[in-house]
Amino acid sequence: MKFYLPFLCLTLLSACTSSVKTKMDSDLANKIRNDEYFAFVKEKALEIVGTGFNAGDGYREVWIRDFNTFIELSAQVFPKEELKENLLVFFRMQGDDGNIIDGFTPAEKIGEGETDFSYSELEPRYAGHKNTVETDQESSLIQSVYKYIQVTGDSSILTEVVGTKSVAQRMEWALEFLMNHRWNDQYGLIIGATTADWGDVQPEHGWGVDLDDNTHPAIDIYDNAMLLIALDNLMDMLPDARTRWESTRDQVAANARKFLWDEQNQKFIPHIYLDKGSPFPDDFNENEIFYFGGTAIAIEAGLLSQDEIKTSLDEMVRRVKLAGAPSIGLTLYPPYPNGYFANQIMNPEYSYQNGGDWTWFGGRMIQQLIKTGFVHEAYEQIQPMVKRVKDNNGFFEWYSINNEPRGSGTFRGSAGVLFKAIEMFEEWGERKE
Repeated sequence: MKFYLPFLCLTLLSACTSSVKTKMDSDLANKIRNDEYFAFVKEKALEIVGTGFNAGDGYREVWIRDFNTFIELSAQVFPKEELKENLLVFFRMQGDDGNIIDGFTPAEKIGEGETDFSYSELEPRYAGHKNTVETDQESSLIQSVYKYIQVTGDSSILTEVVGTKSVAQRMEWALEFLMNHRWNDQYGLIIGATTADWGDVQPEHGWGVDLDDNTHPAIDIYDNAMLLIALDNLMDMLPDARTRWESTRDQVAANARKFLWDEQNQKFIPHIYLDKGSPFPDDFNENEIFYFGGTAIAIEAGLLSQDEIKTSLDEMVRRVKLAGAPSIGLTLYPPYPNGYFANQIMNPEYSYQNGGDWTWFGGRMIQQLIKTGFVHEAYEQIQPMVKRVKDNNGFFEWYSINNEPRGSGTFRGSAGVLFKAIEMFEEWGERKE
């Protein structure tokens, strides 16, 4: 009898643990079903996304990095033809080297003296703009096409001819732009300007959105994780392209882990600096900063193990408490010291992309927590995000360290990521009933 006792105890313990987990899951499913904030957020999201495609009331452009995060929500209120047309505008305005613009706005709205715009004979209705410090426009468009097909079932967009090239060919051309103009052979990763995590403001001068002689080129996790997701999406949409792009995908994934993941500290380093070095003082230890948004996108790209995801979440929660911030939408912690960016929107600390709280990325972390099995943790972390939507009767662009709304009050990217996260919660809850 003694021989079987340990086995029996383990069996009983396993049964008890399973029973407790089932009860916890059932209780959470009930909370999800009756969550008043979830119901309000979904209704409000559908309301504001139905009013247009620009990023928010503070922006006139339709931005691809934003549209990528609410195209699925837009599909619930707009016919697919309108979504398809928006995507085609980006392809019609594709640069001669394959690059993709950030956003487009009606040409007649461009004021006299505004010169930072591009134009295309294939799309005379619009003027295009590109924040060249970013390296996520090409990836964002490919991801958007993938989401469009997933949500509408309409794969005909791939064979749509724009000028002399199909959309499928133009997506690969966009990737060729990254390989030809943003690729670093030494590290086998793509580069951009030095910015704060996923941001589009470089520190060197007052506006800070264009590459120039002052730029300090660098490699970061956000740009490369976005590329990995885009490559996975492309190979899913175009199976024949796998032979061309799979080795690049594998190389970027391996090198992102090799050069950007800090194994000792269990976090991504902010930047790898190239020939010009860092724009910050020599005695500044940038690796003390934890990038929340880039980490979330890296999880989406499949770069972290289950244990590393949990460690990253725990670190986010710890740093949110240290900052006194509202949620894990915090962009980074600690923030860059006051004066490190010439653009004053990045100063003082905890302002805009320098430590502001952005649901636009926090919501994507929630999605990944649900996807990777951390549903209970995700539910706890989404609560401050959905509560402030109701408290402020809208989706603001970002929030201060004191949870005060800032920026556009109808920020559709925030609506899109929260709506999708809530749908994921609801789908999980239905499976647990």
